[in-house]
Amino acid sequence: MEKNKLNILNKIFSRSTFRNCFDNGYDKTYSQVVRRYVDNGTGKQNSELISQIYNVLREGYRNEYYYKNTLLNKLLLGIHSVNTTTALTEIPIAKSKADFVLINGKAVVYEIKTELDNFDRLENQINDYYKAFDHVAVVTCKENLQVLKKKIEMIGKPVGIYILQKRGTITTIQKPQAYSVELDAEILFKILRKQEYEEILFNKYKHLPDVSEFKYYSECKKMFLEIPLEEAYLSVLKLLKKRSQIIKDEFSKIPYELKFLAYFMNLKSDDYKKITKFLNESYGGV
Repeated sequence: MEKNKLNILNKIFSRSTFRNCFDNGYDKTYSQVVRRYVDNGTGKQNSELISQIYNVLREGYRNEYYYKNTLLNKLLLGIHSVNTTTALTEIPIAKSKADFVLINGKAVVYEIKTELDNFDRLENQINDYYKAFDHVAVVTCKENLQVLKKKIEMIGKPVGIYILQKRGTITTIQKPQAYSVELDAEILFKILRKQEYEEILFNKYKHLPDVSEFKYYSECKKMFLEIPLEEAYLSVLKLLKKRSQIIKDEFSKIPYELKFLAYFMNLKSDDYKKITKFLNESYGGV
């Protein structure tokens, strides 16, 4: 595919494009993609068009969104449940960003390496993730498996390996094993939002620092670093698990292709109504 076509396929399943579609009933990127990738789009329901566009990804351009959306559908919704498990994405950890994290009784970081990626940064990414979480896995395509196995063997840590098959299923090659020796309390603290570390500190000490605003963050961090690491880690997981903000009944009605977007957009009841309206409307061919 030509590069400009690839760029537009990366933009189509983005929060800004999706929100424009259901807030305004129109988005320039959406219209361009419909014109390029759908035959006779005018008059078809938007839900059908989105399904056809997603199929373009499935058949010939399995980008990061395709991988993330598959992980959310197959793991969070297929194996686990929104009642027991929370998904997180793009979590900054040291110098890396975790693509996808699932938290229930434990936490697993899933690093995505699509057909379009290389493994240049993988060792640094894995080392960073182990500073914040004790289970790490890589999800890639079948063609990358042998290279990935060698890479992980060199890294020498119990990293899991999963393959996203052509048919859209996820195959376990090796499950990630717990590895907590590199957990870093300072890195854990940096992941937390203010109200989260305040809750941990108050639960532990029954008070928060009584210092100036200028010193407040550093004092909070100092108190957090005094908590035994295993206890701090479990407290962090408990707070991160609370981050899910979905309205479960409404979320269940979102089509497969849009689950990942909807999960991470903090949608309100009115948003879900607008989404339903947009999906049921016929495309006007603008």
